[in-house]
Amino acid sequence: MDLFEKISADIKAAMLAKDKVRLETLRGIKKEFLEAKTAKGGDGTLSDDTAMKILVKMVKQRKESASIYASQNRSDLSENELAEAAVIEEYLPKQLSEEELTAELQKIIAQVGATSAKEMGKVMGVASKALAGRAEGKAISAKVKELLG
Repeated sequence: MDLFEKISADIKAAMLAKDKVRLETLRGIKKEFLEAKTAKGGDGTLSDDTAMKILVKMVKQRKESASIYASQNRSDLSENELAEAAVIEEYLPKQLSEEELTAELQKIIAQVGATSAKEMGKVMGVASKALAGRAEGKAISAKVKELLG
């Protein structure tokens, strides 16, 4: 079962459970998936790779919105955004810990042969693809700077 089918099945389960936040979030995910499937120039399919990118983007948007709401003392809206982010994160691979991220990046740096901060672009290109969905871009970038610096 691919991710699109899993989301569709989970929508039904959320309806039966009357879980409003989960249902709303899953419908939002399905909407994004359908838009990606029918996008101009697309072939009408949605790979799990593309689906992961969409989910990562959605989590990032929810977390940014939550921090904006929190800074404006709108905790009700902030909590809703964080709840939606938590539902979306269930469909992403397990996030790497600090130690796991460091180990993965050290392997990539050795593989690429980077020795200085000038070669950060090479490392980031490989790392972004290899760690997609398992670590945030900011965290990868900061750790690469630290390791090459």
